[in-house]
Amino acid sequence: MARSATLLLTALGLGTLWALRRTGSRYDLRGKVVLIAGGSRGLGLVLARELARRGARLVLSARDPQTLERAAEELRSRGAEVYAQAYDLSDPEQAAALVQAAGAHFGRIDVLINNAGVIQVGPFETMQLCDYDEAMRTHFWAPLHLIRAVLPGMRSRREGRIVNISSIGGKVSVPHLLPYSASKFALTGFSQGLRAELKQEGILVTTVCPGLIRSGSTPHVFVRGRHQAEYAWFSVADSLPVLSASAEATARDIVRALEAGQAELITSLPGKALAAAHGLFPGRVSDLLAMTNRLLPRASGYDLERRTGAESESAVTRSALTALSRKAAAANNEGPAR
Repeated sequence: MARSATLLLTALGLGTLWALRRTGSRYDLRGKVVLIAGGSRGLGLVLARELARRGARLVLSARDPQTLERAAEELRSRGAEVYAQAYDLSDPEQAAALVQAAGAHFGRIDVLINNAGVIQVGPFETMQLCDYDEAMRTHFWAPLHLIRAVLPGMRSRREGRIVNISSIGGKVSVPHLLPYSASKFALTGFSQGLRAELKQEGILVTTVCPGLIRSGSTPHVFVRGRHQAEYAWFSVADSLPVLSASAEATARDIVRALEAGQAELITSLPGKALAAAHGLFPGRVSDLLAMTNRLLPRASGYDLERRTGAESESAVTRSALTALSRKAAAANNEGPAR
């Protein structure tokens, strides 16, 4: 029995090493064409800088043409080859048009990074159906449309990389972020299944679940309920070094996962700890989150007005508690929220 167990463990170990060898070989990004959805600011722009340093050619898309052009000009000043066009990627026709135009410009798309995002903060009672629809269109439908558009080219070459940037909120649902979490769960599940289907064709899909990131994007979140109180807890949590990671460190981790062809990446120690705890003790984690919910602002009269984070500022969100996030906003093209 002992010998059989030893042989079995040896076989499993060798099989694991073989699998790691097959998926862990480094993908050379020099000269590769990388399409970044949501690449004009925040984490998307930091990713573009990191990829440019590795010699990638960049295709950037976002909804706001002015923000997008500022990002493209900055990257070109760093020596990067950049093609940038504004599209609403939740529209399948516009997603297809972007891929066609980028293909005509560079000849192909080697890597797709689905990074576009939207966050709505507030209790369940204040959220409207349009909030859930917006989150699903941004986090699920837009990635799906882009993936459908790039796959024919990748399949014909039997090579390609797809990175879907989900969230730790796509593994553990957090109170007062329900539209965000629901849509990120959808992306996580789709991304994991897609990897299983495409790997045999030479196309590797990486699912990224970051924790809180100091990208500077907090002024662009949408807030319902007690606007200043809701925005205060979210922006402070997003800025504290212990709870959040820098956008630069996160981008480096994501690019390394892309190069290695990893199946999944969870960033930041708090994110990894939360995901691990939820996997082992889901009931206990849910109870802990229920206790946390008691500390979050309660809706006063169910104020349904939606404001941006920039419109929900207070003394707390202008204090030293959010200094790191405000510094990141200045560095990462996070202009006034629209």
